[in-house]
Amino acid sequence: MSIIESAQKRPRILVVGGGYVGLYVAMNLQKKVKAHGGIVTVVDPNPYMTYLPFLPEVAGGQIEPRHIVVSHRQHLKHSELINGHVTNIDHANKKAVIAPVNGESFELEYTDVVMSAGSVTRTFPIPGLAEAGIGLKTIEEATALRNQVAERIESASNMTDAAARKRALTFVVVGGGFAGIETITEIEDMARHAIALNDRIADDEARFVLVEAMGRIMPEVTEDQALWVVDHLRSRGIEVLLNTSLADATDGTLQLINMADKSPAGTFESDTLIWCAGVMANPMVRSTDFQIEQRGRIETRTDLRIKDANGEALDGAWAAGDISAVPDVTGGLPDGTCVPNAQHAVRQAKLLAKNLYANRYGVGRVKEYKHKNIGAVAGFGRNKGVARIKAIKLKGWWAWMAHRGYHGMAMPTFERKFRVLGDWMVAWFFTRDSLQLNNLDNPRKAFEESAAPKK
Repeated sequence: MSIIESAQKRPRILVVGGGYVGLYVAMNLQKKVKAHGGIVTVVDPNPYMTYLPFLPEVAGGQIEPRHIVVSHRQHLKHSELINGHVTNIDHANKKAVIAPVNGESFELEYTDVVMSAGSVTRTFPIPGLAEAGIGLKTIEEATALRNQVAERIESASNMTDAAARKRALTFVVVGGGFAGIETITEIEDMARHAIALNDRIADDEARFVLVEAMGRIMPEVTEDQALWVVDHLRSRGIEVLLNTSLADATDGTLQLINMADKSPAGTFESDTLIWCAGVMANPMVRSTDFQIEQRGRIETRTDLRIKDANGEALDGAWAAGDISAVPDVTGGLPDGTCVPNAQHAVRQAKLLAKNLYANRYGVGRVKEYKHKNIGAVAGFGRNKGVARIKAIKLKGWWAWMAHRGYHGMAMPTFERKFRVLGDWMVAWFFTRDSLQLNNLDNPRKAFEESAAPKK
């Protein structure tokens, strides 16, 4: 607390969230602001940022979990770092309330605020979903999912109850966007590998189901590519249920409905329900005095300054990434705003840093954000993928290489790029790692058993 109190009177740029936008803004501003006698303060409950596009590969055993996270302490050495949540922002008085992970809440004054808290998993009030499901938005979820799949396969190999065995070997993903498709294909690849190593399970015992409420998957690619992806998934034994939604997941019993006429579309049991049905802006925006649009995002100008009620720029208020509704002058969502993805977030972050510095210190000039989406790439496990790069359509090995090339370059910091590249090279020569780690949820189990009084 004493360090924070000693810096209270310095001009402060408060960065709310240390994800894509927060990390890049802080990295680009910390030394410059420090030279002017100011300070960049980053508030995030985690001490790292997570490169989200690699989560499916972590879950599938292709990349080690820690290699896709970037340490704030290591790369933001000239910034003030607070592990905690921003619970309230009173921009009219330029004050924020911080709730640290450990300790009491306190108030912090700032000169400029950068809203970069990103997005969270979007869920619906489906009975049993909160208890039975798991998302894929954090490194912890990806790591747990990787272990869950391996554990269920190993446990199923010792089961004699046919129903329990079938339930353990049924893996379900809800959501047919990029995250959902990449997740189920990586999981399927890893599961097949694990089953091949276990002579007590037959390959055809495993069941993989993709549930998508819309009539097509992956809206980011062309329709003919989307149809090819469906055919590709089905050729791998993955069931693709379009126009289908999850109605109930109580106790792991999944009840599906047909979206066309709301009729029942099947019931089965599964121990592994993965929710990839979209994201929404971090709900912490409701604890601010900024203008919020219908999707729950902060209304932002093309120069990334936050709008006031009259559409004018608020002094000292900036936003970018998934938490913001940035106008897309090249054509994005139907409402004319940028698609919430990493491609926009990274570019917006770099421009925001330049614009904020220019506006606050008079160095350079404020520019508008303009970036036309160059396409999309997706990996479906080893040697498989689909991509659309401008007018060029790719599938199979070439798309897989495009996916790895793009995301390998986009991974922040050279240190992390090389760690991920090393994982890929190891997986290429020695295949993916489907090893199960026991007792991650209770690491003290072995010690407790040893220390317990002997009977």
